[in-house]
Amino acid sequence: MSEDKAHISLVVIGHVDSGKSTTTGHLIYKCGGIDKKTIDKYSQEAGTQKYAWVMDTLKAERERGITIDISLWKFQSPKYDFTVVDAPGHRDFIKNMITGTSQADAA
Repeated sequence: MSEDKAHISLVVIGHVDSGKSTTTGHLIYKCGGIDKKTIDKYSQEAGTQKYAWVMDTLKAERERGITIDISLWKFQSPKYDFTVVDAPGHRDFIKNMITGTSQADAA
């Protein structure tokens, strides 16, 4: 990350199965944070869950189709350095969601 850019840490929170990981993964792809080759690979492996797989990297998350632990993704824009925190929405993982939100500047 660059020292001359402002850093913003964003957390994505919401109810389970509301599309947090999918939306976040798609945003990262559209902003150039992940390449098309990787998305094409995820598309072959995960089908419609390809963008969720950008954030949901644990085997258990991919098998169950839910976020279990927070995941971080860093990328840059011309003006900012971003850290996106994808937090789980399932009630069994509320402690992990709280950990993710405590690290963010905005939600």
